[in-house]
Amino acid sequence: MRFMILIKATKDSEAGVMPSEQLLSEMGKFNEELVKAGVMLAGEGLHPSSKGARVRFSGGKRNVIDGPFAETKELIAGFWLWQVKPKEEAIEWVKRCPLIQSLAQNSI
Repeated sequence: MRFMILIKATKDSEAGVMPSEQLLSEMGKFNEELVKAGVMLAGEGLHPSSKGARVRFSGGKRNVIDGPFAETKELIAGFWLWQVKPKEEAIEWVKRCPLIQSLAQNSI
């Protein structure tokens, strides 16, 4: 089965603030583990919403709204596409992710 793991945006990611060198190093090692295990199909960070746009469709009309967008809880900062057999395996990988652990600690 394929699973998409979405990383929600934060005020820092929307401001273009990069994670610490330590966290980047830990994430590099984690991504290597995913690749070696044959789990990771794709994964990337995304630009802040200030560089993006939304296109609203209403009937035959198209309305373009340029970023940035205020509600970070509705924004995505990155993603992984993983292939694992059971859903529980994906969940176990997520639990080990340094980025997720860091975000959880910072949101307490």
